[in-house]
Amino acid sequence: MPRDVRELGGAWQTYQRHAFPAPSPDLARHVARYWLVSWDYAEPYRQLIVPYPNVHLTFQDGRATVHGVSSGHQVKTLAGQGHVVGVAFHPGAFRPFLGAPVSTITDRSIDASAVFGPDLPTDPDVNEVEDFLRAHLPAPDPRADEAVAVVARIAAEPGITRVDALAADLGTSVRRLQRLFAEHVGVGPKWVIRRYRLHEVTERLAAGRAVDWATLAADLGYADQAHFVRDFREMFGEPPTHYAARY
Repeated sequence: MPRDVRELGGAWQTYQRHAFPAPSPDLARHVARYWLVSWDYAEPYRQLIVPYPNVHLTFQDGRATVHGVSSGHQVKTLAGQGHVVGVAFHPGAFRPFLGAPVSTITDRSIDASAVFGPDLPTDPDVNEVEDFLRAHLPAPDPRADEAVAVVARIAAEPGITRVDALAADLGTSVRRLQRLFAEHVGVGPKWVIRRYRLHEVTERLAAGRAVDWATLAADLGYADQAHFVRDFREMFGEPPTHYAARY
């Protein structure tokens, strides 16, 4: 089947508007960013959503929803006009809000009232969202802070490609690291490492840089290009050369 031309060459910018306000300093411990998305499609459009290890809180059509980490890509249909106000929590930071292991909501979406109670804003702007979050801030949790720091390190250091090496460098065990991630992140450390290494691929594509796929696979710690392509397809729903056409 021919591809939808609206997904090629950055054409989505004709139909969608995105903004990513930063949180106020007092909320930055918990919130990575806000995201505001609006769209206008005369014909339905299948939007590919690639996964990150963030829990999200969204406000759309009068409803507030908590979305656990998605372990794989999703496809959502956008039709007509619409908009969403979203909160992306730091990976590892949502456990104190949830009051339960974050793995219990992985690949799930739940009504936000189950987490925050019934008094939820219906169509808020970012200032109103921040006021709401301030009214529901949990007590400090050192284990959550630890999880946030480990994920941030994975994101920042491209040389991290193996869980056992990361655990040794942190002075802990692989099993303890896995328990920390199940409790506070919602997906395992291997998944998080793989996601951030593959994120480097999309960063290069977004910057318009030419990509030597075999060399890149080796740089990211893959034994060969076939394993890299398999992981990319599993995470993004299509092979890297197919995905590259989106930019």
